[in-house]
Amino acid sequence: MSEPDRKVAIVTGGSRGIGAGIVAGYRAQGWAVVANARTITPSDDPALLPVAGDISDPATADRIVTQALDRFGRIDTLVNNAGVFVAKPFIEYTADDYALAAGVNLAGAFWLTQRVVAPMLDRHGGHIVNIAATIAEVADSHAPAALAALTKGGLAALTRSLAIEYAGRGIRVNAVSPGMIQTSTRPPQSRPDGTGEQLPPIGHPGRVGDVVGGVLFLEASPHVTGEILHIDGGTSAGH
Repeated sequence: MSEPDRKVAIVTGGSRGIGAGIVAGYRAQGWAVVANARTITPSDDPALLPVAGDISDPATADRIVTQALDRFGRIDTLVNNAGVFVAKPFIEYTADDYALAAGVNLAGAFWLTQRVVAPMLDRHGGHIVNIAATIAEVADSHAPAALAALTKGGLAALTRSLAIEYAGRGIRVNAVSPGMIQTSTRPPQSRPDGTGEQLPPIGHPGRVGDVVGGVLFLEASPHVTGEILHIDGGTSAGH
């Protein structure tokens, strides 16, 4: 594929876990990828551009977009994957916890999305995928996660709002909402009673590849926008 024809995706939180899987998924389909994380190693792959930086800082969003356009000349898709999960009883959250979760989960996606929309409008098309979380819709009394629910739920609301705002201008906006996903950095956690997290109705945790498949499904579905795709083993359907 020639350089002018190669599509370009930006993936935040792209150094490990689900983010690294999404980066690999787009590269396997021939896309160039701009991968952001707070710390990320250089790459010998000319079609993979790592951009280190704190996504909660609007200056990082500026650098990601500037470098993406300078290197590849276009932005076709943004995957707002970067996220933090701070699980505590509600009354134990601190101001620092709130600033971290709101900064990474919400502000980072907000500022970067705002900055990619302009070049997408110039090209009369684009796709934004937000990585939300089923915990924002289905609470678990054994795993209190109010900050995750607040911030990831905000991403789902942003998804629907932007999908309608830009539906007539060629930009699709969707979300993937994972449930329990086992990664090398997040094995299933133990409950306070030692029994471990409640498995989804399907009976086992999801894998990184399940989420990657969902993102790529949405990528390949041009008539889908405003969708919240649950990849949670049936959790959102209820126990």
